[in-house]
Order: sequence, then structure tokens, then C-alpha cells
Amino acid sequence: MPGATPTAAASTVPVGSAGGARRLRSTTPEPGPASPWPNLPEVARDVLLEVLIHGPLSRAEIAARLRLSRPTLTRVTKALVLAGLLVEGDTRPRPSAGRPSEMLHVRGAAHHFLGVKLTAERLFATVTDLTATPVATAEEPLRSHDPAEVVAQIADVAARFPGVTGIGVTLGGIVLDGLVARHEFLHWVDVPLKAEVAGATGVPTAVDNDVQALTAAVHWFGPGAGLGSLAVITVGAGVGTGLIVNGGLVAGSHGLPPHFSHTLVDANGPECGCGRRGCASSYLMTHVMMRRLTGRPTYDEALARVRAGDPEARRVFDDAGYALGVLIGTVANVIDPEKVVLTGDGLPLYEVASRLVHDGIEDTYEDDPDLIELDVQPFDFSEWARSGAALAIKSTITGTI
Repeated sequence: MPGATPTAAASTVPVGSAGGARRLRSTTPEPGPASPWPNLPEVARDVLLEVLIHGPLSRAEIAARLRLSRPTLTRVTKALVLAGLLVEGDTRPRPSAGRPSEMLHVRGAAHHFLGVKLTAERLFATVTDLTATPVATAEEPLRSHDPAEVVAQIADVAARFPGVTGIGVTLGGIVLDGLVARHEFLHWVDVPLKAEVAGATGVPTAVDNDVQALTAAVHWFGPGAGLGSLAVITVGAGVGTGLIVNGGLVAGSHGLPPHFSHTLVDANGPECGCGRRGCASSYLMTHVMMRRLTGRPTYDEALARVRAGDPEARRVFDDAGYALGVLIGTVANVIDPEKVVLTGDGLPLYEVASRLVHDGIEDTYEDDPDLIELDVQPFDFSEWARSGAALAIKSTITGTI
């Protein structure tokens, strides 16, 4: 790995707490890994970001988008080309007579980033270039839930991909400035994951909630690229929502992501496990859905039962589909997004209950449901890991890593 691993002065933090939550032995890096682009001016970051999100652009287009003078843009783009971040590529004819416009492209191979997604059972990793295009993937069982062991496992994975510019780690739960304040499935409380991974690898690291990171990746590198408003809804083991409003990722005053999972669907509905009844989570979380079925089948077994015409399974999936529609309609009522992206490991629900999803939207959304552009995106866990790499890219470009 490039860069020396910083030395650390250790301070003891109690291991374990009520409910089995785990804390990590805290260290204070002296200092942490330096930003790879410490001297990149803000205007240069803006130019790079514009080409990264919107694809190849001419200098005239960039100047118009960012309201930059020609001399300023010339100076900035020259510096980015010399730094190997942009490259001059093909030309495009101008609408009027004159020399064709030369296009600027992001030089993807200039940097690579490692994204890591943690679940309760597995670690998923993806290495991408600067454009978030995957170049390598890895997947393995999580060796332990102990925070120190997880950090060591991430460091082992990072060692297989030397030379990465940054690392992004995503996981469910509440993450505040790189501190995992709470993670239900790993039983973590106040784990300083960002500092520990950076210290163990010698690589600048970003850590965030997985749905927030996925939303940012969709907004920068996916079907929501460049949109001013966007909602990302994930269904599966949990129910997540990420929002883009006025071109920015929404986070609350306490750094918490948006929560719509307890939107009420039916006050007499099933319990969700958090003491609430009839909320979206009580219908949509896969383990709660399976709890309502005879024999507690796996999700794939339950889907097979639906497709075979089993009435009990059909009822559970129809209920879940309607709840998903209510959730989509509620989110659309709140922010009126240009697009709603639906994904997650529970996505087959939409395939078998799409009619009920649209019924729920129609019963909830206050305007014409045709105004909602619903984009159903195929899912696998490598996409979660890719969003970790996108998190590292974003943090590097914006100078927050």
C-alpha cells in the first residue's frame, strides 16, 4: 500500500455494552493519510466533477455551465490535463461554422478506488477507476463481528489491490462523520471505523450509511446522474430511502439519513419488530415477510410459492407490494422527484406484485401517478460495494476524505 501506516497512541474504550453492542479500541492517528489532491483548487474540483457526472464536454460547455471566464477555464483545464485527471479526446462539430470543439474526458485509469460493503455475514469489495467503472471484485464471509477483526479483514482485502487512491466503506445503521454510532446486525455502538481503516491501511478512507452512499452513486454515476431531485428506495433485509434535493444529498441536522420505513400503511397490520404495527417495514422487510408464512421459508422459496399460485404467499407479497406503493407515493408527495429509483435484494417483490405497487401509489400520491418516473434497477451486492468506491471518489474530489 502506498504511504506509511501512521503510528497511533491508544486509549482504552470499554469493550462490550448493554445488549451485546461492541466498541472498538480507539486510536488517534498521528496524522491520518493525506488527501491525494491537497492542492487542487475548488474551481478545478468543480470542473472535474462536471465532466465526471455529465460525460465528455467541450470547454465552451463547461464555461457556460459553471459561469467561468475563458482564461480561468483554460488555466484550470490545463492544470487538470497536466495532473492526468482530464484528457483531450474526440472533437464535435459546432452548430455554427468554425473549428470543431475538442472534448474533455475524465481519465478513468488515473486513479483507482476500493469500495467495501459490510453485511452481517459477508464482505463485498469492488475496485473501480475514477469514473466508478468496476475493474475488480471480491467477496468473502465476514470472519467476525468484532470491530477490530473487521478492520483487519478490510485491510487484508485492501492489500490485494495496492495503489488505490481511496477506500469507501458502507454499511447499514447510523454513521456520523465516519463513526458507526449504531449498527443493529453487527451489534456495534460508537465504532470509529473511518479512523481505524485509514490507520490500518495507510489509505484515505470514507465511511457512510449504505443507502446514503448508494444514493450518491446513483446521482453521480447511475440513472440519476445530474438530476436536481431524486429518490432512491431499497427493499430487502431493511427498507431504505435516500433523497437528492436541489442537487444535494439530504441528511438531517444530526447527520441521519431520511427515514420513511415506518410510514403507516394499516394501523391493524402486522408488527414490524420495533413495537410498531402496520408500517411499511412490517410488510416489506424480507425476514418479517417470511415470518408471516407457514414453515418460515427462504425468500426464494416464498417467491416460488407465489409463482406456483400459493394463496398464502400471494397475500403476503400483495400486501408488501401495496405497502411499497404507499411508500413510493409518500416519498413522491414530499419531494416531487424527477425520478424514483427502486432497487435492493428484495426487488423480486416488484416483479410478482407490480399491480399492487401501482395501486398503492395511486391511493397515496396526490397528483397524477404518471408524473412519477419509476426506474426499477437490477440489483446485486457488488453494486453496494461499487457505491463504496463512489463514496471514496466523491470524498476525494470534494476534499472531505
